[in-house]
Amino acid sequence: MSEAVKASSLAGAVSPMTPVLVCAFAIFLLSGMDAAMKTLVIAVGVYNTVLWRSMVATVVAGAAWSAGARSKPTFAVLRLHALRAAVVGIVLICFFWGLARLPLAEAIGLSFIAPLFALFLAALLLGERIRRQTIWASLAGIAGVAIIMAGQFGRESYSHDAMLGTAAVLVSTVFYGYNLILARQQAQLAKPIEIMLFQNLCVAILLGLAAPWLAVALPTNLWLPLAGVTVLSLAGQFLMSWSYARAEAQYLIPTEYSAFIWAIALGWFFFDEAVAWTTLTGACLIVAGCLIAARANPKLAEPIEATV
Repeated sequence: MSEAVKASSLAGAVSPMTPVLVCAFAIFLLSGMDAAMKTLVIAVGVYNTVLWRSMVATVVAGAAWSAGARSKPTFAVLRLHALRAAVVGIVLICFFWGLARLPLAEAIGLSFIAPLFALFLAALLLGERIRRQTIWASLAGIAGVAIIMAGQFGRESYSHDAMLGTAAVLVSTVFYGYNLILARQQAQLAKPIEIMLFQNLCVAILLGLAAPWLAVALPTNLWLPLAGVTVLSLAGQFLMSWSYARAEAQYLIPTEYSAFIWAIALGWFFFDEAVAWTTLTGACLIVAGCLIAARANPKLAEPIEATV
């Protein structure tokens, strides 16, 4: 069956607007997860939050994987699972550590630059040609980051901790760009539920190596938020996968940037965070850069938030 026939059959299976609405709802769920994760990180630290979340997600994904049709992954696939889990572990630690030190909208806005890193990494690792659109996209993204950081320096409440948080989020975006490339390779070799299981399992194992020194028992009152984070994460992953299987990326990519709107609302409601005009301007430039990049390479330009 040709790609055109496949796309036609998928598009005809549901209303064209349905995947867009489902994807937008998935972004809302994942934005809620980010807000809940910030609360947990502030309470028990980033290491314990990510460790416990990975363990709970492993149990849930493992139950789903065991209940369905499954096949034993080969050693090569397991190695890819482990490599991506290590990269995702760095992404999670850096991003959520930074998130605890920055306004929610600011951290989300900075994270949007990850697809631009993916385009350059694809050129470096996969030999793809850097197009003119990619250069313009990168300049817009860099300008957006510079404006957001300039806004931090201009605040009366400017702190060294906030700059470290910004650096941590930017480091996470570099590794997230590499993660996007690994995700493309992984998706060709394994089903989504298997990826979810082994990714969370490998992250839990890697972080568990430091458990004797860093792990603490989660307070009873935080188990419910942790369960909520896991449910929001897995539900968001599933709904986004469902959407991208039924609509082209060019229609779904714009909905992903609604995360910035939700970050503004959730940051204001739960953390009493105001949004500076520099954050709004910088995020708009970064989003514009990503949309330009999407025209250059839609497969690598789409921000796969479900991996986090």
